[in-house]
Amino acid sequence: MSALINTKEYKNFIANIKLKIQSAQIKAHIKVNEEMLRLYWDIAQMIVEKQKQSSWGDKILENISRDLKKEFPNMGGFSLRNIQYMKKWFLFYSIVQQPVAQIFQIPWGHNIHIVSKSKSFDEALFYINTTIQNNYSRAELTEQIQKDLYSRGGRAITNFENKLPAIHSKLAQETLKDPYNFDFLDIRQSHDEKELEDALVENMTKFLLELGHGFSFLGRQYKLIVDNRDFKIDLLFYHVKLHCYVVVELKATDFKPEYAGKLNFYISAVDGELKNELDNPTIGILICKSKSDTIVEYALKDINKPIGISQYDLTELLPKEYASSLPTIEQIEAEFRGLEDE
Repeated sequence: MSALINTKEYKNFIANIKLKIQSAQIKAHIKVNEEMLRLYWDIAQMIVEKQKQSSWGDKILENISRDLKKEFPNMGGFSLRNIQYMKKWFLFYSIVQQPVAQIFQIPWGHNIHIVSKSKSFDEALFYINTTIQNNYSRAELTEQIQKDLYSRGGRAITNFENKLPAIHSKLAQETLKDPYNFDFLDIRQSHDEKELEDALVENMTKFLLELGHGFSFLGRQYKLIVDNRDFKIDLLFYHVKLHCYVVVELKATDFKPEYAGKLNFYISAVDGELKNELDNPTIGILICKSKSDTIVEYALKDINKPIGISQYDLTELLPKEYASSLPTIEQIEAEFRGLEDE
């Protein structure tokens, strides 16, 4: 029997059972969460309707909390604060005929945060759907709300509608942001493209979070050989939801029309050298320090490849004269050359 246990077939069998158990656990957790949220909705609805029919004010919530905790000592969720959240949550969404089905698909803590921070029903629904699509943890959701993802998502100027199939175009448009928030970088006020690229690569985890779920990093200064000449792409990604390569070019200056032409070439090169028949068309994202929307629109008008133009925000910059205490590769090489000359 011990010999059988060590076989690959048996290990695969156990792995399949494990996947089944984990899947059942996840489904059970989702079901429990949904039932709890529907209970909270019903309790809040009963309280609101009773308050309308009577002269009970919000002081009664203290009594309800105390009595429910007494009746159900082993069941959490009946603190005064939580009952206040139930009521706020119910009132926020009661403007529609039926409760929004998606609110029962995310955890209670996510629901509370969305209702507390959202300024409109549309904004709240956006964060609910984004949480479901990207499986955001509460920390990730909190960070995206703090960075105002709702106002930035899908706002980049692109030519996707004309250059991509309709379904692919809509998803690609929603994937882009404008502006991108790079506040997680420690970077000089007078930074150039190399310094910006270095900082983003060093903070790749946070950069990927800012880009959004689905981006897989393939490399920086990614080399493509076209007709025996080397060309280097700033950053190359593959998007697992869009099923396409994504070329990202960085510019630490205001947008210039010629930037779009260069990016158009890189996209064509990736399509010719890397893309296969299973991949969707490659898209390009140019992230610059600032831009004129009118100039961008004119620049993209006759571009052949799908391109989106965004800018980035940095609110905390190091002084111009700041220099890292660690020497650069160029400085080290120069130092060695100096020693060799001696």
